Amino acid sequence: MGLKERRQRHKNEFKAEILEAALALFVQEGYNGFSMRKLASRIEYSPTTIYLYFRDKDDLLLHICENFYANLLQEQLQGMIADAPPEQHLRQAFLCYVSYSLKHPELYKVVFFSNPQLYGKPEDYLSRDTMSLRCWKQFCELVDNCIKSGYFRHLDCYTLSTVLWSAMHGLVTSTIFTKDFPMPDPAIMTEMMLDGIFSGYRADHP
Repeated sequence: MGLKERRQRHKNEFKAEILEAALALFVQEGYNGFSMRKLASRIEYSPTTIYLYFRDKDDLLLHICENFYANLLQEQLQGMIADAPPEQHLRQAFLCYVSYSLKHPELYKVVFFSNPQLYGKPEDYLSRDTMSLRCWKQFCELVDNCIKSGYFRHLDCYTLSTVLWSAMHGLVTSTIFTKDFPMPDPAIMTEMMLDGIFSGYRADHP
């Protein structure tokens, strides 16, 4: 490995170290309590050094979110069986989303409950190539395949995708945040929710 490659590897490792510390600080202090000064103190570097890699706390948060979506998308794609029918692909994506999110509850809270305008206005979100948007497009494609195959009724794909994602997000959020109520097993709830959704939107549903 040459000098240039070693420098790049060191740079990538240091950025990963900063992001790991930033995530821990977001978890501990919340979005409003987070500061670059606190982060610098945590990793024992000057704020100036951090600014060489990240513009501000929103830039740090964006990288954390993008890593979340990149890893989620990778797990979803790896879990899909090539020749499976569209509805099985969609079901697997559901299961992967819930499973991955519940394995990383603090990360999930940081991603979805820190800055609701992190990606800008809706038109900005849809015009930028982000891992978040790639995840969303992948999910919409899975839903659209179920509609085109005749498994789901002929409904507006975007609206149906939003409804289905809201169900996943709601299950994950209630499981993560509910502390004073005896919640059932998340895996059982997920399967029951999927059975109801897939039955309700099937083209042959009476």
